[in-house]
Amino acid sequence: MSGDLYRLAMTVLHPGYEGTSAPDWLRRALGDGLGGVVLFARNAIDEQLVRHLRAENPGTVIAIDEEGGAVTRLEVVAGSSFPGNKALGVVDAVALTERVGRQIGRMLAELDITLDYAPSADVNANPANPVIGVRSFGPDPELVARHTVAYVDGVQGAGVAACAKHFPGHGDTVTDSHLALPTVHASRETLFERDLPPFRAAIDAGVRSIMSGHLLVPALDPALPATLSRTVMTELLRGELGFDGMLVTDAIEMQAVADMFAPGEIAVRALGAGVDAICVGLSTEDSLHEIRDAIVAAVRSGVLPEERLAEAAERVRVLSDWYAAQQALRDKARGDVDEGVGLDAARAALTTDGRARLARGPLVVEVNTRFSKAVDPATPTGITAALTTLLPDTARVQMEPEGALPAFDDRPVVLVVHDAARHAWVRETVARAAAIRPDVIVVDTGIPAPAAGAAVHVATHGISRVSAQAAAEWLTGGLRAGGDQ
Repeated sequence: MSGDLYRLAMTVLHPGYEGTSAPDWLRRALGDGLGGVVLFARNAIDEQLVRHLRAENPGTVIAIDEEGGAVTRLEVVAGSSFPGNKALGVVDAVALTERVGRQIGRMLAELDITLDYAPSADVNANPANPVIGVRSFGPDPELVARHTVAYVDGVQGAGVAACAKHFPGHGDTVTDSHLALPTVHASRETLFERDLPPFRAAIDAGVRSIMSGHLLVPALDPALPATLSRTVMTELLRGELGFDGMLVTDAIEMQAVADMFAPGEIAVRALGAGVDAICVGLSTEDSLHEIRDAIVAAVRSGVLPEERLAEAAERVRVLSDWYAAQQALRDKARGDVDEGVGLDAARAALTTDGRARLARGPLVVEVNTRFSKAVDPATPTGITAALTTLLPDTARVQMEPEGALPAFDDRPVVLVVHDAARHAWVRETVARAAAIRPDVIVVDTGIPAPAAGAAVHVATHGISRVSAQAAAEWLTGGLRAGGDQ
């Protein structure tokens, strides 16, 4: 038995933490060989924070969810400077997607962040999907594959590792894995034709990491979620698809797996299945040590081969070494500022039906659709702020799900909704508003549906600061659909 078993176990653990500064226990863990740290908006991320983390362990894999669009950790207060995947898929210009990916990579390179948990390579095959939606490039496998590659090339071209997620594909689900275990009801043939091509393309493009999805896929393994399945993680992903980079779990406190096993057992089972890094979205010193000790106990009892743990730890180190070797790319990327690319992409993605030119501040009714758990709760749609910048007398009210519409006066009315295609009550709300005010303007920031009876319909295909700005420009007459001035 090797003398550094505890250090091997620490290397494969990648926790997040509470608070705006790195706690003492995390610093101690980094000194003991902790292999990674996951950063969230709650951590007040800046260069000083990352410097403090690296002072304890220069090679630690510092990871973040920075997809652009609705999922941002660095720009959560104002909204992302980049539209999300769905908007990029609507434009369908791979060079533009690569430019966006490169600028996101550049932003992370400036902070010395190792790994971006992006892009979502999921094919959004089910319009009712509650957690992927606009995080996917779209419902077509070939489109998703080519934009996944472009995004990976952009991020990694800036010297930051990309991570294709959520293998083997979270697109054909009606359950959010944060809340329960989703099941993908598809044949093996459908999976290979629809869900796997983007991952295969990412592997061929040299993606450095892949994240597993907490999904039950009976056609692959009828008993275990993909994260815990050797059939899926090793036989399929490693064997058939040939991926040899770092495989990381989605956060193990998500109910899809947390309802089945304790955290330590999840970690042991995932490592045994072929995963290399265990993402723990929110950890404490005690919980981290419990998972570490469970891994060590599993090796000592023979449940988890030490060779498998050593292989996992080595893949974490290889990713860290790859990042260290990309310094020249990061230095170049820091000077490669493509400042307007996010807004250009958002303008090009805008689709509209009807005509509008707001000359006075409207009443903006924000229909408070609940976002998925992947989206930070502080993330704004940004529509009100963008309109207020152009029309200072803009007013705003919030409407709770399935609640009553506010009283309308003589001001123009802008109804901001999200994912009307997924929510019947949202469509009914639009119809009620249009019956009262046939001149209502509907802005959908998600997967849109036709706005029956509304005078104007605008689809941003995602939530971001620049998507809101593009919509506000169009509504005030400064921009034509598709980005033409």
